[in-house]
Amino acid sequence: MKIKSITLLLILSGLILSFTYSCKKDSKKVIPTITTGVVTNITSTTASCAGEISSDGGAAVVSRGVCWSLNEYPTITDNKTSDGKGSGSFISSITGLMHSSTYYIRTYATNSIGTVYGEQITFTTLAVLPTLTTILASDITATTASSGGNITNDGGAEITARGICWSTILSTPTISLNTKTIDDKGMGTFKSNITGLSPMTAYNIRAYATNSIGTTYGDLQTFTTDAALPTVNTNSAANIASNSLSCGGIIIDDGGATVTARGVCWSTQSNPTIDLPTKTSDENSPGSFVSTINGLNSNTTYYIRAYATNRIGTAYGLAITTTTKPQVTDIDGNVYHTVSIGSQVWLIENLKTKRYRNGDLIPNVTGGLSWTRLNVGAYCDYDNDRNNSTVYGCLYNWYALNDSRKITPVGWHVPTVNEWITLDDYLGGYTVTGGKLKERGTAHWDSPNTGATNASGFTALPAGFCGGQNGGLYSGLHTNTTFWSTVENGAGNAWGYVLLSDSNILGITSPNKPTGLSVRCVMN
Repeated sequence: MKIKSITLLLILSGLILSFTYSCKKDSKKVIPTITTGVVTNITSTTASCAGEISSDGGAAVVSRGVCWSLNEYPTITDNKTSDGKGSGSFISSITGLMHSSTYYIRTYATNSIGTVYGEQITFTTLAVLPTLTTILASDITATTASSGGNITNDGGAEITARGICWSTILSTPTISLNTKTIDDKGMGTFKSNITGLSPMTAYNIRAYATNSIGTTYGDLQTFTTDAALPTVNTNSAANIASNSLSCGGIIIDDGGATVTARGVCWSTQSNPTIDLPTKTSDENSPGSFVSTINGLNSNTTYYIRAYATNRIGTAYGLAITTTTKPQVTDIDGNVYHTVSIGSQVWLIENLKTKRYRNGDLIPNVTGGLSWTRLNVGAYCDYDNDRNNSTVYGCLYNWYALNDSRKITPVGWHVPTVNEWITLDDYLGGYTVTGGKLKERGTAHWDSPNTGATNASGFTALPAGFCGGQNGGLYSGLHTNTTFWSTVENGAGNAWGYVLLSDSNILGITSPNKPTGLSVRCVMN
């Protein structure tokens, strides 16, 4: 058999040359001559590579392109492109690559003699954005929460930053908002502590991860912060007496939950709490409130704090300190409490003494016509019942309070008309002063006890009177009371101030001097 041609496969310096040698002495065809150009336009999954066939070897190039592999010396049995025919330059577009991977690539050309490859070069595809998920929020309070993320793929590049970003429900959070955490680097699961939130507010959160390619985000999650403790301020103390005072507060913010209890608590020690029995419970409406504190010790310093409670807990205002007034004792040993009203200090109770300061007895006149003829000091118990004087004080005619021996405790006196006017002006005028002077409720006053708030702490009681012009009859217990002033209105009368159960007015009257009325003392 006569051999016409021989096919040779040569491997030279990594170049695989496949060609067929003709046995005819006049054959001049050889394999093509090809070079591999530069790889460009590299992305995470694509690239471009140039090639140039400078000679077809005397036989037409029927196939050309590039081949590539993760292993060295790729051939056309690996991945390849097919980029036309013929000699000259060409550019191959490579697709379907894996990110962050190093590839080996060669150009190739095929003619009738065989396939030849250009020199081998390498390139590395780019990384991609990381892949991650957002962990559901937990440990949610009024101002904090916990979340985090799980980075399952770093995209082929180191994770240089990771954390959680958040925004209110009205926007999508990104790291450009500056409301974010920074939680180390690297892949895997991480936890973030979110702070600086607002109570009862809905938030969007996303985990984020950053590599050299950029920042990507996990799935969007939503949560709502819990309510907070209320915000409450303590007001200044007022109506400070020897055994009582008024104080209160203002609820600035309910914390996002209904306030279920409010009031003030007090102690002789700093920072009192509602765990002590010394507290008030006031209506739960929002805003300002005033509490009346009773049962205090005289001349004692107390710490007082307003409080407000919602379902989260109890919050307190700043503690204030105040000192109760000293008690006052008259010559008979009767003890009186005091209260500051504006610039004045008044006794809270009506006078009860039965003696002048020098120890002389004040005549006790039991009523009837004897009262109408008096022109000297005298007192009586309403209905001649000493129990009434214990509660309401004694009734004195005008002559008793103007006696030079004095019926008031040392340092105190019966008020003048001007001092009553000062009191009236401070409390807002006669149309409302009556209500602010009267004891609240109907324990002593008959219903309706119109307008009674005792906002002043004066605690006026309906002591009635013993008439000097109606035969000395007793009248008005539980319905009215009248207080003497020292100022005369003519020879037979003097000015007094009257309170009624069915009115909140402080009235002025001018009874005759033998009338038995109440005496309320003011400090010198």
